[in-house]
Amino acid sequence: MGALPLAGLTVVSLEQAVAAPFATRQLADLGARVIKVERDTGDFARGYDETVHGMSSYFVWLNRSKESIVLDLKSDSGLAVLREMVSRADVLVQNLAPGAVERLGLGPDDALAFNPRLIHASISGYGRGGSYEQKKAYDLLVQCEAGLLSVTGTPEDPAKVGVSIADICAGMYTFSGILTSLLQRATTGRGDVLEVSMLEALGEWMHQPYFFAEYGGTPPQRNGAQHASIAPYGPFDTADGTVFFGIQNEREWATFCTDVLGRPLLGMQPDFRGNALRVQNRPALHAVILDVLSALTSVEVLARLDRANIANAQLRSMHDFSAHPQLAERGRWQNVDSPVGPVRSLIPPVTSRETGFRMDPVPAIGQHTEQILAELGLTL
Repeated sequence: MGALPLAGLTVVSLEQAVAAPFATRQLADLGARVIKVERDTGDFARGYDETVHGMSSYFVWLNRSKESIVLDLKSDSGLAVLREMVSRADVLVQNLAPGAVERLGLGPDDALAFNPRLIHASISGYGRGGSYEQKKAYDLLVQCEAGLLSVTGTPEDPAKVGVSIADICAGMYTFSGILTSLLQRATTGRGDVLEVSMLEALGEWMHQPYFFAEYGGTPPQRNGAQHASIAPYGPFDTADGTVFFGIQNEREWATFCTDVLGRPLLGMQPDFRGNALRVQNRPALHAVILDVLSALTSVEVLARLDRANIANAQLRSMHDFSAHPQLAERGRWQNVDSPVGPVRSLIPPVTSRETGFRMDPVPAIGQHTEQILAELGLTL
């Protein structure tokens, strides 16, 4: 393997919580030097929980391979250090409160005035301008505003997605946007200004239900883990548990009836001929399926589905996921050092023939302050 693709790039990040740290950790995975600027109490995600041997599961996930410097940005000396760091950086990432980076004198125009090659990336809840600009934006609240909860949950109750999906998608678009700007800068020699809002990032992922409702006349219905517009598709109880499977076309439907249920005539029943009718008659359809599956174990059902080449899955807990045979067989786990010892972590999901990745330690608060100050020839 050659040098990591982002080796030699320096990223300064005024980051907290999830969205910006997720973007910059992926830059660090690819070799960028990411300097995380923290207050003396640290990124508040350090205190979200204490489940990883006393450290926060969020912080361990999002901050490996970074350097931590503690600066008091309300002091002249702290601000001078930050300004010097930004003057030498390739990328500045920030997800501070609206207007905060401008008050530091590091808004896009100010920063690019003294570092024209800088890529200045900002993440916010709702974007610059508009009546929502100053509104606080937490992940659940953005899920609400983007309509995600209207399509997630049961008919009776909406449900949030169980991970920080609005933060994650904003971080992903920031990461890909920075990579694009780096390619552009290699041609033009100029920096760039990027803005990503959590609402608009999650809104991109909501396009299909938006189109369905806007042009179909009725919104998608909440169906728990069932698919809103395909049947059968979702969870089904067996004699000893639950399995998930989905039928994509009429050929699969016929195979499912014959090879899994052992009821070939069911595939020709008028009420279930075509996906639209199966969705319309879902209660009756499920009754027939459960009549067969309730007499079989989950292992037996999954084996029948595999033999019939019907897509299926087990409902795994997080402990089951940790022990997933596919991840073990493909060698997808690696230990990452941290202030509390090694932490077993998944390696990055994108593999390359030409280059690798790095998974360096999770930093303690201010672990690299003295080293970075010495490099800059500055003191606090």
